[in-house]
Amino acid sequence: MKTKVAFVCTGNSCRSQMAEGFARYYGSDSLEVYSAGTHTTTEVNPTAVAVMKEIGIDISNQYPKALDDIPLELDILITMGCGVVCPFVMNKHEEDWGLPDPVGMSIDKFKEIRDLIKEKVFLLIENVKSNANY
Repeated sequence: MKTKVAFVCTGNSCRSQMAEGFARYYGSDSLEVYSAGTHTTTEVNPTAVAVMKEIGIDISNQYPKALDDIPLELDILITMGCGVVCPFVMNKHEEDWGLPDPVGMSIDKFKEIRDLIKEKVFLLIENVKSNANY
């Protein structure tokens, strides 16, 4: 059985979408992946799509989702660092990654945050596979 993980932020347009893309691409054998926002935007940020495509991951088919669009019970809930509180989403493990929102920042800042997300997703996958605290 796969571990259910959701990445949640405010708009579900950048950080949580990139995390969803990495988790689906690298962790599909062990993770059932979702992302959502508390106040969703109308589209995935085009710069997020571009910086992910640059490294070979296509998230252009992803779209912003509300909390109602993800399962009510998760194994892992990851918030991205925007003060999002999800008291009504049941989970076994919750953590906040404390990442700045790259919207409105330079392309280099987007790439920097993308790379941080990738590192964190790799660690998450490694921990899930070794059953560490999940």
